[in-house]
Amino acid sequence: MPVIEAKDIIKDFGAIRALDDVSLEVREGDFFGFFGPNGAGKTTLLRILTGQLQPSSGSVRVMGTDAVEDPIGVKELVGIVPEVESPPTYLTGYEYLYFVGKVRKLENLENRIDKWLKFFDLESKKGVICKDLSKGMRQKLMIASAFIHDPQLVFLDEPFINLDPIYQKILREFLQDYVSNGGTVFMCSHILEISERLCNRLAIVDSGRVVASGDKSALVKDGEGLEEFFLRSIGGGRKRERF
Repeated sequence: MPVIEAKDIIKDFGAIRALDDVSLEVREGDFFGFFGPNGAGKTTLLRILTGQLQPSSGSVRVMGTDAVEDPIGVKELVGIVPEVESPPTYLTGYEYLYFVGKVRKLENLENRIDKWLKFFDLESKKGVICKDLSKGMRQKLMIASAFIHDPQLVFLDEPFINLDPIYQKILREFLQDYVSNGGTVFMCSHILEISERLCNRLAIVDSGRVVASGDKSALVKDGEGLEEFFLRSIGGGRKRERF
């Protein structure tokens, strides 16, 4: 059953075409990786899928909800980790998670907050305002805020960035369990070594167009890693223009 259906997505920023006729489908229970060079359109598509940005044309349905017509409805259903860790600088870590929980009208909010502070070893930092936290700690808060309402679908944009190797491993194992228990992940990442261990399906975008898409087992040749497949798909090694 598809939980994400994007058809013929075009996005123009003035004279620049960031996405050019992008279509993809993500099924329930997928760990779907969306990969591409810098400026290829990954974050633009993620923002469209999550109702943060309107496409110039095309259609998007997320968990049965039209992301173009009802972007708030999509945001209510899913969890989102943006590319840049961005909790409000003037709130403490605890206050930020409390704010997210109140906006989502969550029950048992204190227990949910305690769970995630403990998971990320942030209990001693819960009273520190976010501007005084390290980038890694702010990233942990953004991940916690994405999962605090137990969504069935999450969108992750570079979730492993700023995390040390210990918490990269902890997050990887958590995401594997999340998918094993019925969750679905749509992830953009440049860390292909970790992504290869997680994704069962993937798409590669280059200059705004999808150049490869499907099951990882069918796309990546025997003896070839995801990095080699990625470079082969985009003609790796050539000089590139980015926007």
